[in-house]
Amino acid sequence: MTDTAAPRQGAPAAAAPGAQGAMRLRELVFGAACAAAVRAIARLGVADALGEAPATPDELAAAVHTEPRPLARLLRALSSYGVFEELPDGRFAHTDMSRMLRVDAPNSLHYIALWCTEPWTWQAWPRLDEAVRSGRNIFRELYGKEFFDYLHDDAGDSAHIFDRAMTHSSRQSAEDIAELLDLTGVGEVADIGGGQGHVLAALLERHPGVRGTLLDLPKVVAGADPRLRDGGALSGRVRLLPGDCREAIPVRADMYIIKNILEWDDESTRCTLRNAVAAAGPGARVIVIENLVDDTPSMRFTTSMDLMLLLNVGGQKHTRDSLGGLMAEAGLRVDAVTPVNAYLHAFHSVVG
Repeated sequence: MTDTAAPRQGAPAAAAPGAQGAMRLRELVFGAACAAAVRAIARLGVADALGEAPATPDELAAAVHTEPRPLARLLRALSSYGVFEELPDGRFAHTDMSRMLRVDAPNSLHYIALWCTEPWTWQAWPRLDEAVRSGRNIFRELYGKEFFDYLHDDAGDSAHIFDRAMTHSSRQSAEDIAELLDLTGVGEVADIGGGQGHVLAALLERHPGVRGTLLDLPKVVAGADPRLRDGGALSGRVRLLPGDCREAIPVRADMYIIKNILEWDDESTRCTLRNAVAAAGPGARVIVIENLVDDTPSMRFTTSMDLMLLLNVGGQKHTRDSLGGLMAEAGLRVDAVTPVNAYLHAFHSVVG
């Protein structure tokens, strides 16, 4: 006899050493299936069709015009990640994550989910090893032109998704930024490369005595937030200025905001920061807001964006030290780095 008890009949075997790691790695290498499932759900509008009451796959299939059995398989796959919940009776219910795939959700990630899984991404990701070897983007080799030229010339639907994704993301972060920033003593704010100007609009609404300038490329400022355009509620306090911040920033302001545009090569980032310092007077504040690839709770998402930037434009996200170093090199004194939300950090600096 031995003193080792036999396993109980029907009991699961103990996990072998490394089994958890193997299971997780298997899930990771099938990550494309999860991303594709999220994209399919978003494109089919399943999250929008599901109300607060749980529904059967047949009911949902009738609402979104699909076959019930494949839809049930798709929902079950996502339920294993916490996107929807499968109930014991076979119905499916919303979770916090699935609600964010609704187009009308206040914190909707519907268009972000589509943008991160656009058709061009499936062609680019398998070439990541080439981009790592060369340190350059692989987009021209794939499509014969640079990324944004391709979007606007050949992929109008994808460009539309990009615009919607950026608009939703910017609107959501604008209020966080407006709540964070102290505008005491600030009479003029310049939003540099600010897109449609959601951050600027949020700041001006909170601070009626402040004026602002939105600087971005001509096509971008032409589509500025309606609140900032002629006839808008804030138009009397705003200047819409077409231009490229990498070439010049012809704006005198007390505070400059540079959000999510320092993602090009380091030399372009240096040019933008130097131009801001050249435009500002001594003591002007420069607030740089970026995703970081270190010291952040959103590291998995941000490092994924970092790799996508390598693939499509040859750009990169920054670490706290790399961005702080570039700002110091341009003549900015970084006084503090504070989180805006789980995805963004603000570098508070002053022109020396």
